Amino acid sequence: MLPDEVPNYWEQSVLVAKNPAIAAKFFNLYLKAFISALLGYDPNGEDCEGGVLGLVKAHYGCVEAQGRGTLHCHMFVWLEGGLDPNEIKKRVLEEGDVQFRDRLLTFLDDSMSNSIPSDPGPEVVVPSTNHHPCSVRGFANGNPANLSEEQLSRARQKDMHHLVTKCQSHIHSATCFKYWKGPPEPRECRFDLDESNFCAQSLVDENTGELCLRCLDGMVNNFNATMLEVIRCNMDIQFIGSGASAKAILYYITDYITKSQLKTHVAFAALELAVSKLGEYDPAEDDLTVRSKRLLQKCAYAMISHQELSAQQVCSYLMDFEDHFTSHEYRRFYWTSFENYINSIDPSPESESTCVDDQCESAINDNESSEECVLEGLANEAPSFEEVSITIDENGNVLPKASLVADYVLREPSWGDICV
Repeated sequence: MLPDEVPNYWEQSVLVAKNPAIAAKFFNLYLKAFISALLGYDPNGEDCEGGVLGLVKAHYGCVEAQGRGTLHCHMFVWLEGGLDPNEIKKRVLEEGDVQFRDRLLTFLDDSMSNSIPSDPGPEVVVPSTNHHPCSVRGFANGNPANLSEEQLSRARQKDMHHLVTKCQSHIHSATCFKYWKGPPEPRECRFDLDESNFCAQSLVDENTGELCLRCLDGMVNNFNATMLEVIRCNMDIQFIGSGASAKAILYYITDYITKSQLKTHVAFAALELAVSKLGEYDPAEDDLTVRSKRLLQKCAYAMISHQELSAQQVCSYLMDFEDHFTSHEYRRFYWTSFENYINSIDPSPESESTCVDDQCESAINDNESSEECVLEGLANEAPSFEEVSITIDENGNVLPKASLVADYVLREPSWGDICV
């Protein structure tokens, strides 16, 4: 397709909205190509060259829809040889490894940018000059072979100038300050983007070991130039590797990409079960009980009907596309039971379970119903390894129910070094 035949940005948006199945299929194909071509991840471990970030050891990404309904991905990428924050701090501060520090900062400056490339001049014209940068590809009008090396370099710089301006530059809106409580609290963008953010060069704080990365434009999101040139859409790339801020970012992103979203078919199955139970006739019920059941039914219908699912999400589920991309298989780990067991041995003052007895005693003294307190206490009660829980399979057979906590605590000596 020639540049003058490319639909404008609005026409392309309409095409995407009218063809959600094609958009979902394209996103799935695009993301797989991103993992294999740009990240260069080889599941067989035979490729030692890696991708634009280096040799990728593992990755995990979760797909979700944004407010406009289009799909996007939040992804963790682990690099071969990557060190955790404590190891980085040890080598830089305690061991004084200057060469390691300089190599690390050079790698980060090469991998991440956050400034708009200068405009080489109005005489340089590329496809993204007359079209939205996301809707066209390439930086040469006509045959690139007819351009000199300098002309190609200037054309590429012009295209990157348009890309960063349109895709990475931040403009404050009401969303940026929706958590602002008003004066006298400072009015700060919740995305931490501000014109005052500036750091001429990357450095390591000699007191804390924290990495202070270069920031040449406080209103531009971090991006990798190669990735942006190829995928041509908004991105935000962060290096997680310094102190308490790294732990906070790790917790935030992990919580974000693993947040539970009730699938529609699961919701309707649960609703069907609830309705069947609420609809069972009981001659002993009075009119008030019947009306209460109807109210619960209406509430359940309302909650299900108000779930937001974009057309691309629906098509992606129907076509059985991945809702997450991972390099490894993981076993489910239910932390709550372990936390309750640890609290039973060494109670934490921050734990809510320590307040259960006091709350129950208060409820009883106030002649209130303590049923909720009892239930909460049972839920937080540590498991007893002398008791065996049982379950029933679909054939009605009684089976012992496994306990992850018991399996861990009572593990054999050869597994003694395995820590939660």
